[in-house]
Amino acid sequence: MKYLKLLLATAVYALLLLGIYVLHVRYIPVNVVFYSAILDAVIATFLATFLIATIRWFKVFTRFETLQLCCIWLLLGYSFAISVPTVIDRSLSFYILEKLQQRGGGIRQDAFDQVFTQEYVKEHRLVDVRLTEQQQSGTIEIKEGCVKLTEWGQTIASGSRYFRAHFLPKQRLLMGQYSDELTDPFRNSVERSDYQCQ
Repeated sequence: MKYLKLLLATAVYALLLLGIYVLHVRYIPVNVVFYSAILDAVIATFLATFLIATIRWFKVFTRFETLQLCCIWLLLGYSFAISVPTVIDRSLSFYILEKLQQRGGGIRQDAFDQVFTQEYVKEHRLVDVRLTEQQQSGTIEIKEGCVKLTEWGQTIASGSRYFRAHFLPKQRLLMGQYSDELTDPFRNSVERSDYQCQ
């Protein structure tokens, strides 16, 4: 009987999460999709916890079990936030599928550079979205038209470069050949200084 109530409580949480998420994205301004979805998960967890604490039928859970449920719900909410709205919002893979569909089901392979540089960046306002996300995360600041790393941004960039160099696949399949190119994407980068600012 307790397991059934646990499943029903989790179903209530899922419905709350989806309802809050839909209301949030339709009626409330969103700064960053991922952060707003995480906030929705936290709100749904608090509401679901309140419900199981006040509805008599659910009062079979001990405090420890209720705490465990909260942790499970937060993890489910995090999984939802990162796996559904964030992936669909940011994913180049989904963009490729949607663009293929928009163009009648097929695009010449040699045209994909053009699709990405001339269509993807513009249609998804990619630069604006990413700069907004980085500002909201505190990793960059924009002053007088110059985008600069904050100390936090320096730390994150160093950590990601270290992870990329040491913990990404050394033999990754790229268009039929295995390569380690993406462990150091700047390896063959052309030196440019005309867009740097102080």
